[in-house]
Amino acid sequence: MTASPRPPHTLSVAPMMDWTDRHCRAFHRTLSRRTLLYTEMVTTGAILHGDHERHLGFGPVEHPLALQLGGSDPAALAECARIAQDWGYDEVNLNCGCPSDRVQNGSFGACLMGTPGVVARAVEAMRGATSLPVTVKHRIGIDDMDSYDHLTRFVRTVAEAGCGTFIVHARKAWLSGLSPKENRTLPPLRYELVRQLKADFPHLTIVLNGGVLTLDAAREHLTWADGVMIGRAAYQDPFILAAADRDVFGEDGMPPTRREAVEAFLPYVAAELEQGQPLNRMMKHTLGLFAGQPGARHWKRTLSERGHLPGAGLDVVREALAGVPDSVLDARAGVGESQPV
Repeated sequence: MTASPRPPHTLSVAPMMDWTDRHCRAFHRTLSRRTLLYTEMVTTGAILHGDHERHLGFGPVEHPLALQLGGSDPAALAECARIAQDWGYDEVNLNCGCPSDRVQNGSFGACLMGTPGVVARAVEAMRGATSLPVTVKHRIGIDDMDSYDHLTRFVRTVAEAGCGTFIVHARKAWLSGLSPKENRTLPPLRYELVRQLKADFPHLTIVLNGGVLTLDAAREHLTWADGVMIGRAAYQDPFILAAADRDVFGEDGMPPTRREAVEAFLPYVAAELEQGQPLNRMMKHTLGLFAGQPGARHWKRTLSERGHLPGAGLDVVREALAGVPDSVLDARAGVGESQPV
């Protein structure tokens, strides 16, 4: 079997605040080389007035990698897009889906769905500043602006400004009355609207986001969508990414085992320890690696109780591994269970 020509958007891991930092992305790369990864949302102000290395730094192993921006001012977004290209990112994404109060107070995120003209001007400015793909991540609607007509008006307006890829969270967002966490779960999923969007805009790349918990579910959606973005499931049970290169992207080779993933991550961890990073800052992203498996409690408890202590190093990881059965450590994802799409 030869490698599939499927583009990176075929499968991606969603940008998630406080989760998809560079340590998380380095770990996810031990499980999948092809899945598109995203940064946490970074505001234009943080980039223009803050520490570039802190907000933008990443390692070469993280490619393909997209930078998600939060902002609404076209000039500021354009300058950040130019900086993203200088730093070597593969894509720039504009956040039009986050409903938090802090984001709304900055007049960006999900509230931008109410002003498609603003988003169009921002996209046009960003595209004028970079040769990178400029994409938009958004909801199916906000508040009472949740009809399919509103959704198509938003997509059409932004597409006319040159955006060719839309990552659609198949839930509406309530800008008041629900917390960000509730906005991720309480509004019902409406996959049929995203599917209709793809039918009505066949020339656009439409990526589905929201409620996708397994690779099998992702593959089902890929029968009609151009791509699928997995969110918290990829963080809480990252081993679901292990079979992605084979079963979604069609690559040769066997998926990595959990043991192989940890061993591949340890050189990165050791290098970060040398730079003064505490062990728990890296290893917290691995706590779900053994979700639902024998030894999961020992793994999490050991890393959680000892990973934050001064001087904690790779010996703590070795101790955590020692409490996981070999049968779990050396099992391969989906072997004999699924075939490439």
